[in-house]
Amino acid sequence: MINRAHVLTYFYLLIYILLSSGVILYNKWVLSPKYFNFPFPITLTMIHMAFSGLVAFFLVRVFKVVAPVKMTFEIYATCVIPISAFFASSLWFGNTAYLHISVAFIQMLKALMPVATFFMGVMCGTDKPRCDVFLNMVLVSVGVVVSSYGEIHFNIVGTVYQVTGILAEALRLVLTQVLLQKKGLTLNPITSLYYIAPCSFVFLFVPWCLLEKPGMEVSQIQFNFWIFFSNALCALALNLSIFLVIGRTGAVTIRVAGVLKDWILIALSTVVFPESTITGLNIIGYAIALCGVVMYNYIKVKDGRAPQLPSDSIPERLTKDWKLEKKSSDIFVPNFSNDTNGGSNFDSSELNDEEAPLVSLSRLSHMGRQHNNSSSQRS
Repeated sequence: MINRAHVLTYFYLLIYILLSSGVILYNKWVLSPKYFNFPFPITLTMIHMAFSGLVAFFLVRVFKVVAPVKMTFEIYATCVIPISAFFASSLWFGNTAYLHISVAFIQMLKALMPVATFFMGVMCGTDKPRCDVFLNMVLVSVGVVVSSYGEIHFNIVGTVYQVTGILAEALRLVLTQVLLQKKGLTLNPITSLYYIAPCSFVFLFVPWCLLEKPGMEVSQIQFNFWIFFSNALCALALNLSIFLVIGRTGAVTIRVAGVLKDWILIALSTVVFPESTITGLNIIGYAIALCGVVMYNYIKVKDGRAPQLPSDSIPERLTKDWKLEKKSSDIFVPNFSNDTNGGSNFDSSELNDEEAPLVSLSRLSHMGRQHNNSSSQRS
């Protein structure tokens, strides 16, 4: 007999993979001079932030779908603002890279995310240097270098933009762990957008005025409301799908889905954008990097699954399960976010999505699966 809960879980995973791939391809299509020709990545990102922040406001304050967290001025000033600044930077640089390099090559460069996050964590004291993890990072780096060497349309400007975006996202993840988790603040995808999206919009306004506003005034740009509305709606739907996926799956499933999504996206990008040529050296390099990523996943999950003592009581075991789940989701990006997404909690970085400013969600994930299990038992 088919388990309805399992079918629903895999359906949510499929929706997430489709939306995540769709948002990236859609952004590339909108920004590319060969297609829609809207070469203003900061403007596009600001549209996403404004739309997501507005919808999140209605969900939190008007319809009260989720409750706002207890946010003080001190927490907002010392935590939300710096995190929003790096989140805005990662989106800005990541979207700008679409103007110069292919989607397939961008996905290959994103394999560097766990490398950047690991070294940022070591520098900030949130992670400890380990020989086995360091060797995996070397393997990932070698794979990316080989893939870059095999890139036919290699562009140094686009590569620098993408790598800079990865570094900004890695620093955001570490700041999330250092700042928010120490404050005991837990945000879900909706409340994350509620607090972070408006602040990110403000940070993007300054570079927009300096870099894109003058060009938009003199150039003949086309502004199609339905194109930008549907594009922003897809980005918002991606965040909501992450909300559903995290509530029903664990770190292992998410990591497998992230790897599968990356391969699907690379294949789809060559179909949607025929000029994106993938060479044999690209595939070999990415496969090498992916081996390092998979091994890194295995180490993190293995570290988080220590054997339990049989004498533990049920409450103690539940507490340990929750802590182990948090540990097994330690700072990994296959994104986000995010991701695109850090630390000892389950973060959107597990999902490697630029439009997902999620923060700590392991508690949400644990409670979601607990609720699903109790529901299936009642049925």
